[in-house]
Amino acid sequence: MDRRVLKSQAAIKNALIELMAEKNFDDITIQDIADRADVNRGTIYLHYVDKFDLLDKLIEEHIDMLRKLCEDTADMSFTDGEWVWFDYFEKNYLFFSTMLESKGAPYFRTRFLQLIVEELKGEVDAAEEKNQGLSKDVVIHFFGAAIVGIVEWWVSNGMPYPPREVAEQVGKLLDRNF
Repeated sequence: MDRRVLKSQAAIKNALIELMAEKNFDDITIQDIADRADVNRGTIYLHYVDKFDLLDKLIEEHIDMLRKLCEDTADMSFTDGEWVWFDYFEKNYLFFSTMLESKGAPYFRTRFLQLIVEELKGEVDAAEEKNQGLSKDVVIHFFGAAIVGIVEWWVSNGMPYPPREVAEQVGKLLDRNF
């Protein structure tokens, strides 16, 4: 893809995230995004149907990247795998803080939880003896919600611990149960 197209798309995505950090998504217009990205409104419409399409594509881009990180870290310990995730969260702080805070997109939290639940399914099967007598669905959703919750807490509190430290603690908690 042409570098100018990639540069325009990146500016448009960054503009949307910055605007969402400042105001409610419903109050953001395509003109606001164009002004912030320093592009013409037509440029936005070349790549996206509307602001909802832009937001959906931005969310899917990050969900796809997290899924790829899961695949890349499948053979690692929970601690090392979690470190890769928390490093990604840190590098994309503005996106995750915006999406996980109240003025962000609730749809993102749902998609994020779905991804974690999908990734935990195989882990619960492997740890059946540790979780005897417990419903697989309950275990998966319990830990999925816990992981989303810790990421929300960590990001919304300005990442009070380095990614490696949080990852080690989350990894230890997961190791105890999987």
